[in-house]
Amino acid sequence: MTLASGFSASLPDWLEADLPNLPVVLPTLEDRMDLVNDLADRNWRAGNGGPFAAIVVDAATGRLVSAGVNVVLSSGLSSMHAEVTAIGLAQSALARWDLGASGADLQLVVNWRPCVMCYGATMWSGVRSLVVAGDGPELEALSGFDEGPVVEDWAAQFEARGIRVTIGVRREEAVAVFRAYGDSDATVYNARGAVV
Repeated sequence: MTLASGFSASLPDWLEADLPNLPVVLPTLEDRMDLVNDLADRNWRAGNGGPFAAIVVDAATGRLVSAGVNVVLSSGLSSMHAEVTAIGLAQSALARWDLGASGADLQLVVNWRPCVMCYGATMWSGVRSLVVAGDGPELEALSGFDEGPVVEDWAAQFEARGIRVTIGVRREEAVAVFRAYGDSDATVYNARGAVV
């Protein structure tokens, strides 16, 4: 066996083709989350991965910097969650690992509270704010995913590090996406099997 020396992941063809049609500016938090929920719903139905999407925007202007979806199934890489994809694409577009460099106020918008892996990725990305549709048990109950042992005070931990958190934007719409996914026969990828 030859040891691998690299790996890569890309947006699914449907989203790559749609990038030129995405709004250049998303003025409100609701506009931003509407796009995220739409991308999340389209993503699982296309079979690329779970019902998750994320975008990075300029917090003040709403200018779209990147859009990502979960591509675990299409890439074969367990770390390619929507947040990691959106953050990585923003870092590539801006050619810097610190999305908060030079006083930039970039915002990550996600259709649920980040899982344990994306929690760390978000914290260390340099984004200055995080907007989520929700943070309760509905995601795991409806979808079957194991989000990992995220700490109870997860939002306060972000705030203590200078990352503003907004919870509850278009929550019901996000739950509807998870419900549709859970009611389908889509693949739930938990390496250890059942939810812990």
